[in-house]
Order: sequence, then C-alpha cells, then structure tokens
Amino acid sequence: QLQLVESGGGLVQPGGSLRLSCTGSGSRFNDYSIGWFRQAPGKEREGVSCFNRGSGRTDYADSVKGRFTISRDISKNTVFLQLNSLKPEDTAVYYCAAKYSCVTKPDNIDYDVRSWGKGTRVTVSS
Repeated sequence: QLQLVESGGGLVQPGGSLRLSCTGSGSRFNDYSIGWFRQAPGKEREGVSCFNRGSGRTDYADSVKGRFTISRDISKNTVFLQLNSLKPEDTAVYYCAAKYSCVTKPDNIDYDVRSWGKGTRVTVSS
C-alpha cells in the first residue's frame, strides 16, 4: 500500500517562501511520477507541478512558473515543492499524488492518480 504524507505548510507573508515535502512509504514510491495539486477555498483542485519519474522532466502551471520548483530525493522517498515569491492567491491546501504519468485532465483531477496525500495548508497573508 502506498501512503503519501505532505508537510511544510504554514502561514507566510506575501513575498515569502515555503518548502513543502511529500514523503512516501510502502509500495514503490519511486516508481511513480509525483504531482502537486492545490485547492483554494471554494475552488476546484488544480494541478501545480509534476515530476516525471522516467525522464525527470518537470512541469508547472503557468500561474507558478518561475516561482515554484519541484525536486526529488530518491534516497529519502521525498518530493519537494519550493514555493517562492508567494502571493495571497497561492493560499490553498496543497496535495501530492503518486501518478502513473504527468498527464493531467482538468475535467478529471483523478486521472492517472494512484494515491493522494491528505494535504498541507498554505496561507499567504499579511
């Protein structure tokens, strides 16, 4: 059974930074691509970034390009999401997911998802 646990969320001022972690345990965590998603209050869950397990390619939503960076430490079974230059609109619960691919479908957020974590809350406010 594959379990994912997110950590690193918190309250930060606009312009600040956070580093989120997604640590996997159980079955073959490193065999999966890992995606980060977020869900703001009253909004649908959306994809933020993805680390492709095969190619190592990283993908980002336009809204976070240049500000967020995804990375992976295989030895620690962990994928990180570095959040810089945070804005109030980045406020959301951030989830990681083990995926069979980094393909996303806005009308089916569970597409290719093997497992979800329970999320970590990020609040950007002065």
